[in-house]
Amino acid sequence: MHLAAESHVDRSIDGPGDFISTDVTGSYELLEAARRYWEEAGRPADFRFHHISTDEVFGSLGPQGMFTEDTQYDPRSPYSASKAASDHLVRAWHHTYGLPVVLSNCSNNYDPCHFPEKLTPVIILNALAGKALPIYGDGSHVRDWLYVEDHADALLCVLTRGAVGRSYNIGGENECSNLNLVRSLCSILDDLHPKTAGFYADQIEFVPDRLVHDARYAIDPGRIRTELGWRPSVTLDEGLRHTVRWYLDNESWWRPLLDRQGVGQRLGMRA
Repeated sequence: MHLAAESHVDRSIDGPGDFISTDVTGSYELLEAARRYWEEAGRPADFRFHHISTDEVFGSLGPQGMFTEDTQYDPRSPYSASKAASDHLVRAWHHTYGLPVVLSNCSNNYDPCHFPEKLTPVIILNALAGKALPIYGDGSHVRDWLYVEDHADALLCVLTRGAVGRSYNIGGENECSNLNLVRSLCSILDDLHPKTAGFYADQIEFVPDRLVHDARYAIDPGRIRTELGWRPSVTLDEGLRHTVRWYLDNESWWRPLLDRQGVGQRLGMRA
């Protein structure tokens, strides 16, 4: 299962070379290593190379419609372009060398143990620290939110039961705007860890929008539901509540990560 990737859009704007190195060249190296193993082992029929990708390779949606496995690729950022390139490499190794691959493209994950530069941990940790809760633009950008445990179940499902050469879109069926997601996190924090005065939503601050900020992502998970019998089990409210509680209970895990390069800083502004 190839999950290794640089994945933060803002970092890709500041330093695209790292994304080409990891997501493109790194995928090539893994494909070649897997192909050597597979061929030296006699091409075992039960071997699979599972490449995990993102819905961002499909570009941006308008108010209607959803991404399917047949949606044309239209990456807009160095990150999504690097992932699109890796998807194409995986398919090329399948068609050229016969490497038995499966692919999956997932929507935005959220969860405990999320590196604190992504939206949900940024909001939770800034709220607890009394800092501003930054919202890009007007907060109307919509994402389909997928709880990480549901994603893990889907990955195992694709790996063990997916058809060779086929791709599967994995979505949480939880569309929500960034602003509404932040408001939900604030409401949960008000309930689980109330402030001495006021509400966490009072800390919301609108900031200049991200470059190449896609308006909307939405996954149609019909193929994985119909062919493999998978569908998400965690609602957005349930997953967010569990995530907030985990961060409240595990400061010793996330506190040291706040000193990592770029954490707590606005990235992606160099252009």
